[in-house]
Amino acid sequence: MALSIYQLKPAFQNLLRPLAGALFRAGVTANQVTLFACAVSVALGLGLYLVPDSRAFALLPVWFFVRMAFNALDGMLAREFGQRSNLGAYLNELTDVVSDAALYLPFAHLAPFDPFWVGAFILAAALSEMAGILGQTVGASRRYDGPFGKSDRAVLIGTLGLAVALWHPLPAWMGWLIPLAVGLTAFTVVRRVRSGLQEIR
Repeated sequence: MALSIYQLKPAFQNLLRPLAGALFRAGVTANQVTLFACAVSVALGLGLYLVPDSRAFALLPVWFFVRMAFNALDGMLAREFGQRSNLGAYLNELTDVVSDAALYLPFAHLAPFDPFWVGAFILAAALSEMAGILGQTVGASRRYDGPFGKSDRAVLIGTLGLAVALWHPLPAWMGWLIPLAVGLTAFTVVRRVRSGLQEIR
């Protein structure tokens, strides 16, 4: 079985459970957390794209970690504090795709990354989430199969952001990391589709 960083999520949620309770008592809703995380992601991504200061790319690994916490918190608020809603289900999936696209986009402006492959990575990432969601439409569960899910992509982009901040311009060989990520994400799409089909047999 291919492993993914996503499998570490339960332990991370346990650490955040007291904070989820505090947010609930303060009147914060799951949907508010979801929308806030998306807004910050879009603002950061567009800011780095429009003003590509290499030092500012150090914000990416920090934000990816904080965003992971927000994603865990909105899920706990929804499941454990009775805040599940149909709107929340839509927001949870759509804002993830929008946030990822915004945070990957700034690399299209930086050598040695090819804008074509950055665009392909954004598309492949969106397809991988779609493949995961579509399992539910055929009677399977929401699929999170690896090897290159959302959390794994966040580690790559966060690491590249830190590398840009510390060592820009990067060596030419690092440009191949994005095409490699596209290939791994495409394989993840295939695994999610196949796993969903196998689940309903």
